[in-house]
Amino acid sequence: MSPEEIVDGQLAAYNARDLRRFLGFYAEDVPVLAFPSGEVLADRSGPAFRERYAALFAASPDLHAELVSRVVHGRLVIDQERVTGFMGDEERAAVALYEVGPERIEKVWFAV
Repeated sequence: MSPEEIVDGQLAAYNARDLRRFLGFYAEDVPVLAFPSGEVLADRSGPAFRERYAALFAASPDLHAELVSRVVHGRLVIDQERVTGFMGDEERAAVALYEVGPERIEKVWFAV
């Protein structure tokens, strides 16, 4: 799969709140970093990644991320998203930068 197809797959799994499939698109100990500082978001990286998304999916039955725009540059995929149904009825804007390896997302940056 191409980097774009891998990111598309994780987005579809996110929207389906399918934790097993969603996690399958990520390296096991994926680091999640703040952009531009590079600070590790400890509550989202490594083992905490699974727990964070399990809790989010359970608490957000109407969760949906709409892709607003995307830039693909080699192994990097940069998505701007509009997220609705976050933790109930909250709406958020999100920018995620994915570094994609041959089979999985290996690193993520969130613009904060």
